Amino acid sequence: MQNFETYFPPSLMLMTERVLLRKLEDDDAEKLFAIAQEPSLFTWFTRYLNEREGMDGWIDEAKFHYQQRIRFPFVVSLKDKDTICGSTSLGNISFPDKRVEIGWTWYGDTYRGTGINTHCKLLLMQYAFDSMEFERVELKTDALNLRSRAAMKKLGLIEEGTLRSHMSMPGGRRRDSVYYSVIKSEWPAMRRRLLEML
Repeated sequence: MQNFETYFPPSLMLMTERVLLRKLEDDDAEKLFAIAQEPSLFTWFTRYLNEREGMDGWIDEAKFHYQQRIRFPFVVSLKDKDTICGSTSLGNISFPDKRVEIGWTWYGDTYRGTGINTHCKLLLMQYAFDSMEFERVELKTDALNLRSRAAMKKLGLIEEGTLRSHMSMPGGRRRDSVYYSVIKSEWPAMRRRLLEML
């Protein structure tokens, strides 16, 4: 029987020749905070991670989700330098439905647009489809986040629809969330696309 402990042991690491993903640990908080100081990184985030309270709350939430066995938060680092670049997660994990979400993703300003995100998406999707043998991977973003939406379309993800007034944002705005997905039958073509983009 599939379960969280089988696929998400604390020692889990995923890697390409460039990027290493490993479990978020308490010791990572200061390094993450240090690369989170550009306020524009969090325009579309539900917390301002460039502020201490926001970062602490985000890490506490990640740890709680991990304890609830519904999310595995990763730290993203450069494999050859052990330099932390940001974080991403596999979450909303449903073993009965064979479904998982890639999200909670952000990178320090220096690492945006460098291809690191493509490496991470390849690793996470490979793990979901090839190792876990799941049927669906989903992602969502703020409807106003045109950069993220363009990136998802570039990857070949299918836009499914908009959940209106879906999330609370800092400042009181209600966010509409746009959902994207890839399903198992589409994965071979998406894998080829991601490999070509590396």
